[in-house]
Amino acid sequence: MSSPQTTPFERSHAAVLAARLTEPRRFLQVIAGARQVGKTTLVEQVLRNLGLPSVYISADEPALRDAAWLAAQWERARLLASSTPAEPGTVLALDEVQKIPGWSEAVKRLWDEDTRARLPLKVVLLGSAPLLMQQGLTESLAGRFEILRLPHWSFAEMRTAFGLSLDQYLYFGGYPGAAPLIPEPQRWRRYLLDALIETTIARDVLLMTRVDKPALLRRLFELCCRYSGQVLSYTKMLGQLQDAGNATTLAHYLDLLGGAGMLVGLQKYAGDAARQRGSSPKLQVLNTALLTAQSGLSPEEARTDHEFHGRLVESAVGAHLANAAASGGCEVFYWRERSREVDFVIRAGRTLVAIEVKSGRAPDALPGLGAFAERFRVKRTLLVGGDGVPLEMFLAKPVEHWLEA
Repeated sequence: MSSPQTTPFERSHAAVLAARLTEPRRFLQVIAGARQVGKTTLVEQVLRNLGLPSVYISADEPALRDAAWLAAQWERARLLASSTPAEPGTVLALDEVQKIPGWSEAVKRLWDEDTRARLPLKVVLLGSAPLLMQQGLTESLAGRFEILRLPHWSFAEMRTAFGLSLDQYLYFGGYPGAAPLIPEPQRWRRYLLDALIETTIARDVLLMTRVDKPALLRRLFELCCRYSGQVLSYTKMLGQLQDAGNATTLAHYLDLLGGAGMLVGLQKYAGDAARQRGSSPKLQVLNTALLTAQSGLSPEEARTDHEFHGRLVESAVGAHLANAAASGGCEVFYWRERSREVDFVIRAGRTLVAIEVKSGRAPDALPGLGAFAERFRVKRTLLVGGDGVPLEMFLAKPVEHWLEA
């Protein structure tokens, strides 16, 4: 199995970034996404392929990083830009920039100084806490940036880069950095738990945001992985967690985990924003690796446990849709009315598509799709799996295909 360091980057985002960096106009290029979805590799490969003079720095190192350190690194890039041709310019890449206190104000000041001086320095900001990145951008850098959101790797990308089969993708998910460990499932699991999950919670959530009950947040993450693909009210969550928290706290912690690119709570589609916000969330991991690593099941056990495999299939479909939504391509919901349910509803503008997943857990009859189509104007209804669209075909195509085809 190939290493991600030697495998050509197949993501379409590389072409987008390359086009932006070679434009004459200057915008802050923001690369946002969860840990280990390939942000740094993407930037390094684009810069190498374009042959642009560049300075790369990271605030993810143990030493203290502050605004003064940021200004000193920026000055390095200014000196390089002053000694190189104006076209196509010099690039400064700042990785994990959200970990620098007051980063957005410092970046605004330095960027505006370069603009006044007409210095051809282009800046790329990378961050693994999208929620915190967005806060800093909207508070201080309005009108100065473009965002390129990197979701978790899709089945098509993992298959192209690493040769994963559908069964492998369902279990091992879309983390390119962990792909070389797939032949050793136990080692892969320890890597996910220690180097990815724990690091994300400890460094991207707890160290960056005020969390009064860190133990509750960790247990909520485990609960959400265990119930991925299921609708669970906050009252039931509190009963499972046995903590003195409240629904508001859980909703906030769920937002933090979503901001870290780990999981989300999908809202019920109601055609009314207020009713949607008040619904019980459908828990959804953004990468099935989080679900399988937390389960402790081996690949063979996950495949032969029909109940678990059904949840894994539905979670893979949900992750595929939710990652598209995180990139801005659509919105994703679920729908439930009495005993009728639709697993996923995707909306782009006025286009609605209802999706039911035949995962082995769903009933043979599908009254939900028909009831939803009668109540709302849908472009199409889709059955994924069984005698519907093959799961492999659905996951191999971008979500936009099902909205436009």
